Amino acid sequence: MSYQITQRISEAQGILTELGFPPEQCNERSARAFGAVWYIGDADEKFAVYDDESFTSAGISIPHHGKMPDVIVKHADESWLVVVEAVTSHGPIDPKRRAELEQLLRSARLGLVYVTAFEDRATFRQYIADIAWETEVWIAESPDHLIHFDGSKFLGPYS
Repeated sequence: MSYQITQRISEAQGILTELGFPPEQCNERSARAFGAVWYIGDADEKFAVYDDESFTSAGISIPHHGKMPDVIVKHADESWLVVVEAVTSHGPIDPKRRAELEQLLRSARLGLVYVTAFEDRATFRQYIADIAWETEVWIAESPDHLIHFDGSKFLGPYS
């Protein structure tokens, strides 16, 4: 498994913990056993983890040529897909990227929660003006917190 995939898994684990997943679901092996992590990929290995059965049962057809996010996780307690983009891969989830992800996952029968992951606050400050409203931000150096970008709900899908 490549370093980038290992880094994505680490980021996903931190986000899972912050989103309230039980501790036993916050590691790769257990998350897969519970069906929580549906997708992990990057430029080198686009579909390193891909749970086709879960996507199909949720009514989602993923084109293998689509611009995938870095991580997609099914929330344990809610009918949500948490869509995570590491800023190091495509940049933050800006309005254009959010529209692309909505189009990619348009057939989902689950709510969509968008999270941009940053390594540190310094990197976050470089992109803050680009982050789309109604998304979340997670910073690895402060893993117990999320930054919410406005909207009528604190954390959850906006549809």
